[in-house]
Amino acid sequence: MKDIDAVILCGGFGKRLRQVGSDRPKSLAEINGVAFLDILIQHVANFGFKRFILCLGYMGEAIKAHYHKRASSLEITFSREKVLLGTGGAIKNAQSLIQSNPFLVLNGDSFCKLDLLDFYKFHLKKKAVLSVALSKPGDDQNSGVVILDRRERIVRFNEKVKPVKGSRRSAGIYLMDREIFRRMGARRSFSLEYDLFPSLAGKDCYGYFCKNDFIDIGTPQNLIKAPDFLKHA
Repeated sequence: MKDIDAVILCGGFGKRLRQVGSDRPKSLAEINGVAFLDILIQHVANFGFKRFILCLGYMGEAIKAHYHKRASSLEITFSREKVLLGTGGAIKNAQSLIQSNPFLVLNGDSFCKLDLLDFYKFHLKKKAVLSVALSKPGDDQNSGVVILDRRERIVRFNEKVKPVKGSRRSAGIYLMDREIFRRMGARRSFSLEYDLFPSLAGKDCYGYFCKNDFIDIGTPQNLIKAPDFLKHA
């Protein structure tokens, strides 16, 4: 896994966390005294990943400063947005920095204890352009909901809705083939969840089911839950 790039989306505004007076980007929120992004990177690095590309937006300089202060054997590169590009635009903006095929993409504000090696094997077996890690369903409406066919192909994406019978929740972790850049077209600013993913439904995108739950720290309520969740993850 050491030759596969890990791209982490860290550009969110964290508007909901401002209600509790957060003075930092949400990916740097402290969980048990450790920055959430450090926890996420360490989890990925445990599978052998060595190269990380952080897509920066709001308060991106704080994230750069955080990693410039730290000595690490990992290679951490930054892709900076001059204007807001959305989650899809952020990945397209980082295209010149992404060296591997496929490459891993993660949301910088959510965590799922996923076996990334098994996820990678699944992606290769399916010969997928996009593989989406799926968590068990719940009542949380802060994640995407997908419907699969019998071949584990994703036939429908619905973002920020309550799960329905037979659906799965996106855990915010993806494996992407470089072919996906061609599927993005000429647009510069767009969303993965609302624009790109629905256009791939029923084609060569597949869902990988993980039995573990995930947490999105983007709300004050989940930020409070995060220390206990990560302790037992």
